[in-house]
Amino acid sequence: MKKQQKCYIYTRASTSMQLEGYSLDAQKDKLRKYAEYQEMSIVGEYSDEGKSGKSVEGRPQFKQMLADVESGKDNVDYVLVFKLSRFGRNAADVLSSLQKMQDYGVNLICVEDGIDSSKDVGKLMISVLSAVAEIERENILVQTMEGRRQKAREGRWNGGFAPYGYQLVNGELIIAEDEAEIIRIIYDKFVNTTMGMAAIAAFLNNSGYKKKLRQNNTIEGFSTSFVKGVLDNPIYCGKLAFGRRKNEKIPGTRNEYHIVKQKDYLLSDGVHEAIISEEMWNQAHRKRQETGVLQVKTHSLEHEHILSGIIKCPVCGSGMYGNVNRKKHPDGGYYKDYFYYACKHRKLVDGHRCTYKRQWNEDRINAAVEEIIRKFVKNPKFEQEIRKQIGSSIDTSELEKEYDGLKDRLSQTTGAKNRLADQMDHLSVSDKNYDKKNIMTCRNVWTSCMMKSLILRMLWKKSKQEYIISGRTKSQKCIRRGLGQRENEKDNKLFTLPV
Repeated sequence: MKKQQKCYIYTRASTSMQLEGYSLDAQKDKLRKYAEYQEMSIVGEYSDEGKSGKSVEGRPQFKQMLADVESGKDNVDYVLVFKLSRFGRNAADVLSSLQKMQDYGVNLICVEDGIDSSKDVGKLMISVLSAVAEIERENILVQTMEGRRQKAREGRWNGGFAPYGYQLVNGELIIAEDEAEIIRIIYDKFVNTTMGMAAIAAFLNNSGYKKKLRQNNTIEGFSTSFVKGVLDNPIYCGKLAFGRRKNEKIPGTRNEYHIVKQKDYLLSDGVHEAIISEEMWNQAHRKRQETGVLQVKTHSLEHEHILSGIIKCPVCGSGMYGNVNRKKHPDGGYYKDYFYYACKHRKLVDGHRCTYKRQWNEDRINAAVEEIIRKFVKNPKFEQEIRKQIGSSIDTSELEKEYDGLKDRLSQTTGAKNRLADQMDHLSVSDKNYDKKNIMTCRNVWTSCMMKSLILRMLWKKSKQEYIISGRTKSQKCIRRGLGQRENEKDNKLFTLPV
């Protein structure tokens, strides 16, 4: 009697695909009927709803399916998908995932495409169609973004939550007068007074103003970041910005992206009504450019608040952050800096701002935490975990690659310098062009020496950078893990912050 084959079914649908009729239910129905026709037993169903096929990352059910295949949990023979594009839209990911499955004797069947990877022609077809699916995904992305860009050119809202001061009515931005008052106050104080963003936030909080709670606003109080967002958004003067931030691929990675602010972006006249005048917004924008400059650290360059954000306020439970007490000496210099940890009083507790204003000397706190960690080391399990963390590998492959390249350049430069020195030794004083050749050779030697010095400095910088990255990462992991384990200890009398 023929052994019944087992299979998993995997379905995925993004919003756009659901509109085209490839909903999750439709896919599952098709796959179940196929399995029944082929007399296969479905032993697991996996589904990622609203997930993009551009990467394996971000698809938890897909990753779980691969993990179950690797573990041999159900000893399946096949994975069934509706179409190859449901399996993935990145050619490299598709082929990599398929190879991983086949290493464990599991093949892929794309029902709608008629592809079976166990057949000779199957893998060839998968290679071709996966590349086509990736190109199709890029085209969908381009078309979607172009549609949004055209909508922005027309001055229409592109979707998402309405900015504070507006409400969405039938897809259009309408002024919400109860919120618009706050927007006008922020611009008035910033343009017509010497108040900065932090001072404006404090003024609003101290004057009894409450921020309206809605989808993207969960705290009644006003923060500096909220004021900054209002001042930097041209929507309030009747403009509509598009493309101020872009999701860009991180160089050297396959599927890792980060948000990057763009200097050049589309700015159109919106169809919505402005809350402030364009002149006032321009004044605020100019002031922001003058004052919104990153402050460079000039004092105590070697000092770091190593426990900043890790230790918690005993009243509100939010992180305590580093602070400095710096006083100027009558002769123009500065006294010794003293560092403290303090609650920033930003978190609201039961509608009231945190009242814990005591500051703690960093040296005392750091020493106490160090003592805690020393006591932990005596615990064999903790010591084993710390050693495991310290021994964990740090990804410095890019630094090592650049380091090797610099070493090769150094070797070449050293060889060139030695050859030039040898040429100088063999110059004949009777040669009528002796002086000219000697000057040229000396100049080349000097250039080689300068290049060697530059490369040595770059090598030192890279070595130091690699050391710092490794050291900081390990020390922070150890401290955080140590403090986390400390919270679970029964004996909690060694170190506490008094209220």
